Amino acid sequence: MKYFALVVPALFLGLFIYAAVKKVKIYDSFTEGIKGALPLIASLFPYLAAILILSELFERSGLSSLVTAWLSPLFRTVGIPPEIAKLVLMKPFSGSGSTALLSEILHAYGADCYIGRCACCAYGSSETVFYISAVYFAGVKKKRVITPVLISLAANFLGVVCACLFCRIM
Repeated sequence: MKYFALVVPALFLGLFIYAAVKKVKIYDSFTEGIKGALPLIASLFPYLAAILILSELFERSGLSSLVTAWLSPLFRTVGIPPEIAKLVLMKPFSGSGSTALLSEILHAYGADCYIGRCACCAYGSSETVFYISAVYFAGVKKKRVITPVLISLAANFLGVVCACLFCRIM
């Protein structure tokens, strides 16, 4: 395990040696890269702000609880425990919010029970779709957002269904 801690420093050292051999000015290259990133950050900020604000409003308005209560019977029919329904709904919006929900679920039910295993697998088998979409579509000129987002949400849901099925089988 001690050797793995040396991987990143070794990579940096190798990069510096390579740059010295090629006579590349590392600091100048680094600052040029940062200059190129600033316009991307400026174009990305409104999208990220909108996603973060909307995910917070979704949770604080109580809409999250209403949608969870409404969809729990549907989730139960496809094999997703109702106890993790809120996690399944939160994960596409917020990574940190879903991490907090996962922690609450594991604290309440434990990690070794079916609900805990399903929650962990659901967390790991899904992605923050809206955050990733905001990052991707900020840099794309043609913004046909609906189809990729719907496909990503469907893939997330299918991943959670399969994860819970595997947790039931194993």
